[in-house]
Amino acid sequence: MSSTLFRTKKVEQSILDTEEPEHALKKSLSALDLTVFGVGVIIGTGIFVLTGTVAKNNAGPAVALAFAAAGVACALAALCYAEFASTVPVAGSAYTFSYASLGELPAWIIGWDLVLEFALGTAVVAVGWSGYIQSLMDNAGWQMPAALGSREGADGFGFDILAAVLVLVLTVILVLGMKLSARITSLVVAIKVTVVLVVIIAGAFLIKGENYDPFIPKEKPVEAGASLDSPLIQLMFGWAPSNFGVMGIFTAASVVFFAFIGFDVVATAAEETRNPQRDMPRGILGSLLICTTLYVLVSIVVTGMQHYTRLSVDAPLADAFKATGHPWYAGFISFGAAVGLTTVCMILLLGQTRVFFAMSRDGLLPRFFSRVHPRFKTPHRPTILLGVIIAILAGFTPLTELAALVNIGTLFAFVVVAIGVLVLRRTRPDLPRAFRTPWVPVIPILSVCASLWLMINLPAETWVRFGIWMAAGFLVYFLYGRTHSRLARAGTAEEQPTAGGGTTP
Repeated sequence: MSSTLFRTKKVEQSILDTEEPEHALKKSLSALDLTVFGVGVIIGTGIFVLTGTVAKNNAGPAVALAFAAAGVACALAALCYAEFASTVPVAGSAYTFSYASLGELPAWIIGWDLVLEFALGTAVVAVGWSGYIQSLMDNAGWQMPAALGSREGADGFGFDILAAVLVLVLTVILVLGMKLSARITSLVVAIKVTVVLVVIIAGAFLIKGENYDPFIPKEKPVEAGASLDSPLIQLMFGWAPSNFGVMGIFTAASVVFFAFIGFDVVATAAEETRNPQRDMPRGILGSLLICTTLYVLVSIVVTGMQHYTRLSVDAPLADAFKATGHPWYAGFISFGAAVGLTTVCMILLLGQTRVFFAMSRDGLLPRFFSRVHPRFKTPHRPTILLGVIIAILAGFTPLTELAALVNIGTLFAFVVVAIGVLVLRRTRPDLPRAFRTPWVPVIPILSVCASLWLMINLPAETWVRFGIWMAAGFLVYFLYGRTHSRLARAGTAEEQPTAGGGTTP
């Protein structure tokens, strides 16, 4: 049993599979396209909302240091992703990397995890986009019917039509081709970054030095809780984090970390990149560097414009401009957030379809979904299927409480990729690596530790839901995937030992 569960797929075979005409994706992306994708998915509402919220509740003006710390934690994972994406330039991101290093069952687990992460992420972002659009419509004197404007605001039937339509439109764009998606993303990201830069520059002239005093406020302990809403670490050890002070910076870092989630989606486009060995590391690391810089600058501006104790929670940046006598910027920021969420939604949907496509091509899901469109060379079948499902989710399902599953899924992927780098360095030292993670094994080990620390700071309820989804995944794998995978059908004629104790066909 264990020999089949941990059978690995050779890197050479993974790359060879991408050359099958009916399962081959079109290579059209450059390093710039990848960087734009990364910036497009990372910069969302977090830069407009989370900066001020965390400053008020957790770190004060030192939130800038929290963003820097979170950026370093993400950089550890990004270095591991860059090595894998340039060595195994195949669609699927962490799923494909795990298949080549840890084995089929770990690969299935991470693939199943990513499907959940990207699906919920897309739906949640679509609902957020709908909220911003409705806010802008209200400013113009237009109102959506209650039954079609929000699920929660309607009596009886409620369907968020704007969120559903957005997902369906983006589905069509993704079916028509990656290059079209890249061009639209480039345009939208240019608008979004322009809005952010205008906010930074305009806000810089409104900074008052006294608002930074104290830069690191006095520490305030947090009472430990005992319910499932409490972080897992509290239930396990009775330890509760503190707000403000030096430790409050790290508490804030565990919160703002999730504003960076998304750079791993860049790795899902490795197969559609013209020169993945060179461009994947540039795209992953470049987008992370740009976004970290923007986050730090915005946090410095917002805490300098208004004292952290007076910042609002719902829209701190927009309200800070109102408080300084510049209400026009509030609408400008809402416009930037609405435009920005469009690309976040599209790139998350892109990532999910590529993971689903890769799992289907390997036989772990029905091979029907691994055939590309004869003209557009895109995985149109999984794109349409998942687009429709997510549109329904975004329209009908209250997803607020499930949003934390996006976070735990991403962190779990970070852990698997970091471990995979260590394993593949040992089992396949002969592989050509255009980019090598520096200071191995120190960097991967630090990445694992940072991700696990952030995971145990998530609510215990999130872990319970994650466990239920994983249990369902095990059921699907043992009922279908294990016997239908291409490795299972090919047999194990050429067996080699792996680090996990399994075999490599």
